[in-house]
Amino acid sequence: MSKVKSKFVCGECGYESPKWMGKCPGCQSWNSMTEEIETPTRSPGLTSSMRTTKQKPMPIIDVECAPEDRVRTANAELNRVLGGGIVPGSLILVGGDPGIGKSTLLLQTSHSLAHSGHKVLYISGEESVKQTKLRADRLGANSPLLYVLCETNLEYIEEAIEEVQPDLVVIDSIQTVYHPAVTSAPGTVGQVRECTGHFMRIAKMKGVATILVGHVTKEGAIAGPRLLEHMVDCVLYFEGERHHTYRVLRAVKNRFGSSNEIGIFEMREEGLVEVSNPSELFLSERPMGVAGSSVVAAMEGTRPILVEIQALVSTTNFPSPRRMATGVDHNRLSLIVAVLEKRVGMFLQTQDVYLNVAGGVKLDEPAVDLAVAIAIASSLKENATNSHDVVFGEIGLTGEVRGVSRVDARVKEAQKLGFKRIILPAKSLKGLTPPPGIELIGVNTITDALKAALG
Repeated sequence: MSKVKSKFVCGECGYESPKWMGKCPGCQSWNSMTEEIETPTRSPGLTSSMRTTKQKPMPIIDVECAPEDRVRTANAELNRVLGGGIVPGSLILVGGDPGIGKSTLLLQTSHSLAHSGHKVLYISGEESVKQTKLRADRLGANSPLLYVLCETNLEYIEEAIEEVQPDLVVIDSIQTVYHPAVTSAPGTVGQVRECTGHFMRIAKMKGVATILVGHVTKEGAIAGPRLLEHMVDCVLYFEGERHHTYRVLRAVKNRFGSSNEIGIFEMREEGLVEVSNPSELFLSERPMGVAGSSVVAAMEGTRPILVEIQALVSTTNFPSPRRMATGVDHNRLSLIVAVLEKRVGMFLQTQDVYLNVAGGVKLDEPAVDLAVAIAIASSLKENATNSHDVVFGEIGLTGEVRGVSRVDARVKEAQKLGFKRIILPAKSLKGLTPPPGIELIGVNTITDALKAALG
């Protein structure tokens, strides 16, 4: 008998080592090395779909390529995030916390495609067929073209795909599927990598769009090596709190569209319902005439959204004041506080600063800087901002307000929701025609912005 050999693989980046190490040399993460058994030979199975034809190199100008029609679902928010619909032959990875609504969204999507005449195969490795049927009855997802299978063996899954010949395959989840030729347990790095590679070959060779559901770690990243995200064509993250009704579907990678789009959904008894006007939703509970509140016009991909920024400044008895931010980068908050102290003269060294983006949205663009600064100053001075004001602009370290992109889209969104004044960088006013009923106030420094907003 041959000697059994083992290796240690990093669960974050896929780095392999013959011995265990506490710190991975590849990604510098701690305690991420797991043991796997090496398999010197492969089983004779799984060769039908892996067999490829030998092709010769050819000039790119001689390649004939006809644009493929995207398969549009009945969910406009999902189509927006995907860039217009599902591309045939694409491999899509959907990740999110447990219970966030991944299976619900994909079952609804499968039903909408099956209802429009496309054949869909939904493969569940975590629920039985009867459990999937109960969920489908609750969601009203019953269609003769929607096929359901409970299987985790990759060989049997391939046989089912050959038999059904679907237009879309949903694997829920990739961590439960195992390759018979790999001796490690399901969910390990080797299994996830091998199974994903096999589904990628099936999708490209047969032109079958495939959606993989991926579990996430406690840090929020998709479990398994980062190689998994490099192999797929599109990576979607489902964000939100399980105890709240609103969910955000965010694209972090998309080879067929923008990687900055988001989709807003509301969890109801009948399933996930798309939210067509998220700005009105996020501002529906905004208090009027309260200090520490400002409204920012932020861009998420090609969509402008208006979100409320809330700040609370309170005196602390500790030598080191706290700086806490939810929805905004913590380092960005510290930078804005430093600029307010140095350039404006605000005394915040003995004040705790708490910042929150209402609605659970995460804003990562620098255009929210000016709204954050005005909210902090408003809370410190106990001076309420105008409830009809919208603010956006980037703040530099010298206190200047820098221009931002897509100003016209932000202004139109503010006008649609009935706002009267917009405080924005003076450089962004060039070539901009103000719509009727909107007053545009251009500012060059953060001091000018505070005077305009707080008087």
